[in-house]
Amino acid sequence: MAKLLAYAGDVRRFANAKALAAFIGICPRQRQSGSSIKGRTMISRTSHAALRKALYMPGLVALRHNPILQGMKANGLAPKAVVGAAMRKLAHLIYGVVKSGKPFDANSL
Repeated sequence: MAKLLAYAGDVRRFANAKALAAFIGICPRQRQSGSSIKGRTMISRTSHAALRKALYMPGLVALRHNPILQGMKANGLAPKAVVGAAMRKLAHLIYGVVKSGKPFDANSL
């Protein structure tokens, strides 16, 4: 979290958690070219690469140990897509903790 806060600056400047995820570059993006090519959905990767790298390992650890994120594996997604979704969820949780000023509580979700 320290690297995320160092790279992103004041997280409260973003209007919502989706804006923070877009700044990091972990929002889902549909691959499409006209009407003929429809690729699979992947993360956008249009922004800060160091922030994505800083969230990758915490995303893997959260998938294994965080009870909120453990249910994401059962959705039938590819393994890397699950890690990307976990990274996005972590960004949303970080935004919520910083914005509210209260410590994280898994029971309140």
